[in-house]
Amino acid sequence: METRTYTADVVIVGGGTAGTMAAIKAKQANPSLQVLVLDKADIRRSGAISMGMDGLNNAVIPGKASPEEYTWEITESNDGILDQRAVFRQASECYEIVKELDSWGVDFEKDAQGGYEVYRVHRKGRYVLPMPKASDLKLILAKKVKQMRCKVVNRVMATRLLTQGNRVAGVLGVDVRSGDFIVVHAKAVILTAGAAGRMGLTDSGYLYSTYENPTNSGEGYAMAYHAGVELTGIECYQINPTMKDYNGPACAYVAGPFGGYTANAKGERVTGCDYWSGELIMNMWKMANKGEWPLYLKLTHLDEKSISQIEDILHNNERPSRDRFHAGRGKDYRNDMVELHFSEVGLCSGHSAAGVLVDHEAQTSMEGLYAAGDMASVPHQYLLGALTFGKISGTNAAHYAAGVEHLAPDPSQIEAERERVYRPLSNPSGVPHQQVETKIRRIVTQYLMPPKTVVKMEIALEKIAHFREVDMKLLGARDPHELGRALEVTSIVDCAEMMAKASLFRKESRWGFYHYFLDYPERDDANWLKRVVLRKDADGEMQLYTRELPPYLFTEKPVSGEEEKIHV
Repeated sequence: METRTYTADVVIVGGGTAGTMAAIKAKQANPSLQVLVLDKADIRRSGAISMGMDGLNNAVIPGKASPEEYTWEITESNDGILDQRAVFRQASECYEIVKELDSWGVDFEKDAQGGYEVYRVHRKGRYVLPMPKASDLKLILAKKVKQMRCKVVNRVMATRLLTQGNRVAGVLGVDVRSGDFIVVHAKAVILTAGAAGRMGLTDSGYLYSTYENPTNSGEGYAMAYHAGVELTGIECYQINPTMKDYNGPACAYVAGPFGGYTANAKGERVTGCDYWSGELIMNMWKMANKGEWPLYLKLTHLDEKSISQIEDILHNNERPSRDRFHAGRGKDYRNDMVELHFSEVGLCSGHSAAGVLVDHEAQTSMEGLYAAGDMASVPHQYLLGALTFGKISGTNAAHYAAGVEHLAPDPSQIEAERERVYRPLSNPSGVPHQQVETKIRRIVTQYLMPPKTVVKMEIALEKIAHFREVDMKLLGARDPHELGRALEVTSIVDCAEMMAKASLFRKESRWGFYHYFLDYPERDDANWLKRVVLRKDADGEMQLYTRELPPYLFTEKPVSGEEEKIHV
């Protein structure tokens, strides 16, 4: 295996929506900089969306909603645990992103006057902007990256950050096709590696057993942790309503603007709001445990035009195989309701609140290191938040890189990572990665899935420790592809340990089902309206501690007439 070395001013780990936008904006901020994007797939079809998206779930369009209203919406949705300044910034700057995407050729639904058409799916505000024919969104972003003359290196899996003290110095990784060891020297690094989605196993049995992009196995979270960077909200899991036997969302969120809704077996609506939240999952879990299961996505009452619009979005943008899945089972939205199920557990700020701790400038606790998208701590970002904070991180990283010099790399870090990365290849007849991965993910499902208890979390930690000591040493790989898959297992087990320890640390219940802790079943704002932060200390141990929330920008919610106090 050879060693390939790159030098850049700004390196971006992950070529999804946040990563591509970060590259574009870094180059726009300073065209003279060398901007490098690493992607373990191919940026033309990589990241959580891969192709396109059914719509923007949180578009704050002037005249339809305000940044203040949206900030309060997320304050309530995330039970008060947030940096309001970061959410407000996203809400204030996302409209310019929408207009820019429009000018690049991304298709948005518009009204007769040419204005953006938004719908209500959140509890109160109207933020959902459909994208009826946006299956080429990722190609548009990748093309723009190329036009900006950013360098892209595909099929490289980043594995660790190079650091000196509390400053980032580059990235290490491996080419999952050639097996080459990758060393990147950089002045600034942006982590946009997506969610830790491939954590638990679902009993629904669908492809890769993950709702998320299956390549999103938590490397970004693990890289940040091992560099000593702060993470937060790790006890706030992601659990979503999905289709039974299919690795895609239930999409009541998408169908809702057209009149679809979640129903019981009798076709009766059972949720007042289909906004994805821990509260929604808690209500669904309670119905399941009362025998009121399964639930369904109901579209049979809609007219042909509405159903055709929903089909066009779901079958072409969100999951192109969805129509074949239904057709293979003889199902049709006009006559049949769609059976729903629960997703596996995972970590994601796009749909929840777990991530590398960032401020409103996308800055992490390490100098020169930024993060954006599904692995940064701004809650409920979704696609538009990833794009907006991609812009913020790219712009700020470019400004930072222009004012500093490269740091000399630490040879001991490079050699230690080279030895760790190639370890599975030295055991080609070892246990295949599929078997080892299934075991750790089964541990996650059996012991970390809510409702949480102290006993379950302690058993999980005991099994995780045994897994590290025994199973990880048996793990083998025969080629670069299997090596990459084996390395993904190491990220999964790192994230699992963080999830268990963070869950034990927050001694209350919060976020609906996401952190439903039976030993502490009540929400406790008096003691726990604060962040739980974790990091790896200099001795290699996991530290957990609390931090007060940044001051709120708003202590009152905008309402028509006399304003009323909101207790968060």
